[in-house]
Amino acid sequence: MTRAALLVVAAVAVVAVLGGTLAPHDPLAQDTDTLFAPALTAGHPLGTDYLGRDVLSRLLAGAAPSVLSALAMVAVGLLLGALPGVLSAFAGRGTEAVLTRFTDSLMSLPPIVFAIAVAGLFANGLLAAIVAVGVLLAPRFFRIARAEALGYARLQYVEAATLLGASRWWIVRKHVARKVLPTIAVTTATSAGYAVLAAASLGFLGLGVPAPNPTWGGMLASDVSYLAEDRLAPVWPGLAIALTVWALNALADGLRDGIAVRSAEPVQEQLPARVEVAV
Repeated sequence: MTRAALLVVAAVAVVAVLGGTLAPHDPLAQDTDTLFAPALTAGHPLGTDYLGRDVLSRLLAGAAPSVLSALAMVAVGLLLGALPGVLSAFAGRGTEAVLTRFTDSLMSLPPIVFAIAVAGLFANGLLAAIVAVGVLLAPRFFRIARAEALGYARLQYVEAATLLGASRWWIVRKHVARKVLPTIAVTTATSAGYAVLAAASLGFLGLGVPAPNPTWGGMLASDVSYLAEDRLAPVWPGLAIALTVWALNALADGLRDGIAVRSAEPVQEQLPARVEVAV
């Protein structure tokens, strides 16, 4: 399942980068003679929409804003949450209390509602939505990075480095960062799936990329209005969203299982040596 998810993620990444060039037709070109053409029509493998635009071309072109905006949301959350979370494990009690209470307050806000409110205050709704969702993803990175860093901060070699006069930044860079990164990678994959859903939801509500430029969420919103004429129209953007989110979550599960196996291997290798010493 992890390999299949990795293939899907790789395919989505290629489409997000090259979707515009891979599209067989202009995603904005209208053909009023072929409205609601069914799938497998000559020249239109997935049919056409209510304006005669090629669905496959719009699906490929809409991958870039849908996926890249989700990645931007994750990047904002990663930058604002992971590093402060690691550093808070070595900060004083006052700083620790302020950061944890601030992240708790952010977690109480509903992400989509907050993103809609922020996007409505600025002219560039897409940038505002990216920042809003990214800020609300930061507490997830903060709490997980902090929990991992706290576990390593109590190890003997870290305490020894502190007693020898090593700075906090040196300890984080040499002893903690590399060991926290695998868990951060798992959190990034799961957060990316959530961000894809958030980007699609905002596109469905008309926020972000303006029409007629295609996005998966925007295509889903327009297709729902014409279910009587074409019942299969919402299937294609919905399937793209569902496959992408599933692949990211399955990839996160695979990474988590791999980390668990690797963390268990050194313990199994040390057990026979300990028994020999005891004997």
